[in-house]
Amino acid sequence: MIADLHIHTRFSGDSDTPVRAQIDRAVDLGMSEICITDHHDYDAPPGDCDFTLDIDAYLPYMKQIQAEYQGRIRVNIGIELGLQCHLKKYLDQYAASHSFDFIIGSSHFIDGMDPYYPTCFADKTEREVYERFFEVTLKRIREIECYDSLGHLDYVVRYSPYRNRQYSYSAYQDYLDPILKTLISKGKGLECNTGGYKYGLGHPNPNKEILARYRELGGEILTVGSDGHRPEYVGFEFERAQILLKECGFDYYTVFRNRVPEFVAI
Repeated sequence: MIADLHIHTRFSGDSDTPVRAQIDRAVDLGMSEICITDHHDYDAPPGDCDFTLDIDAYLPYMKQIQAEYQGRIRVNIGIELGLQCHLKKYLDQYAASHSFDFIIGSSHFIDGMDPYYPTCFADKTEREVYERFFEVTLKRIREIECYDSLGHLDYVVRYSPYRNRQYSYSAYQDYLDPILKTLISKGKGLECNTGGYKYGLGHPNPNKEILARYRELGGEILTVGSDGHRPEYVGFEFERAQILLKECGFDYYTVFRNRVPEFVAI
């Protein structure tokens, strides 16, 4: 089975799942490797969770886990960094100061608001929120370098009151193409995040049209992640995603070890 490169555990503010429970699930599914990528959203707006990662506890524990599972499954140590332009210097220093196999760069906030909360959509049209989300995402990936793959490009769609009913690549092409072209020109990857299936969208984040467009433009670095916060969502709908990625023209996906991409046949 495809390796899951986006998994959360009790070290993330929005999960209470033990690390071993996530890894054991991946072993049961027959994965040869995974990457734990717990949240670190420094200077996040107030909300229900503290998304600050306790790095001093996280890294030593994960090193211990790596050794414990050696010979059963390769456990890579990653992180999901929340990208915000005013944090560029902080994020660069943070990434350089710690040893990770893989760094997901994600946009979670729009002008200090999380689309997870309905207030983000209050007094705005859906299109206004989507356009603004893509605008800030583009600015972030143009200015920030310390990540390997862009997580859930259209994260905002999960939480809109209208979800993806009026959402398509063609409707937002003028915003999406610059993001895809920037990732390619900078040698960054794009994530196929199967969490979209969990949220009832019927497609991953981003959707098939966008994944196919990324490939058409020459995109080759593609990571796959479930965004699973509980064991039942590790590797969620990966067989379905595997078929979809083949249809989009991908023969390989990418894993990262010591921040270096390696291509694996789908």
